[in-house]
Amino acid sequence: MRKVAVTAFSMLLLSGWALAQIPTSGNVFFGYSYLNSDLSPGNRTSTNGWEATVEGKVLPFIGIAADFSSYYGSQNFTVSVPVCSLPPCPPAFQSVSTNEANYLFGPRVSLSVSKFRPFAEALIGAGHVNAHAAGSDTSFATAIGGGLDYKLLRVLAWRFQGDYLQTRFFSNTQNNVRFSTGIVVRF
Repeated sequence: MRKVAVTAFSMLLLSGWALAQIPTSGNVFFGYSYLNSDLSPGNRTSTNGWEATVEGKVLPFIGIAADFSSYYGSQNFTVSVPVCSLPPCPPAFQSVSTNEANYLFGPRVSLSVSKFRPFAEALIGAGHVNAHAAGSDTSFATAIGGGLDYKLLRVLAWRFQGDYLQTRFFSNTQNNVRFSTGIVVRF
């Protein structure tokens, strides 16, 4: 009985110390985001939207981030051409309204230097696009990038961020670039 009591007390004491070592800091970001996308091969387009991120620190310089974004715009898709009288027939395009959403998760490495906090991230997850008349699709998505937070007040900062975002909608690989800026609340 004594061994059980000592073991239980030791485990309780050690688990308390272990929990005390996990930092409880992190941040929440919300802001404007721009995505240069190529849903239809050979037809790049610019879309606008928002990005939101929640980051929890697991070590002083390493955090886990959950990144959510949504973009709105239009994209030109190739459509079937009726028989033309003089070959070669030029391809016909149809402008389609699009909505793209991405749900990404992964590690973020950062370091605070005076009022600046540069960071780098590698995120994986899923993306979903609704191209209305052209259909919708869900795919695996990855993002690699980084950014810079500039401290405005003790709990507020301004973020500038850039990422290479890759998706695989409609059986094609899209190599996209996104830029975001907005407010960061640190806790």
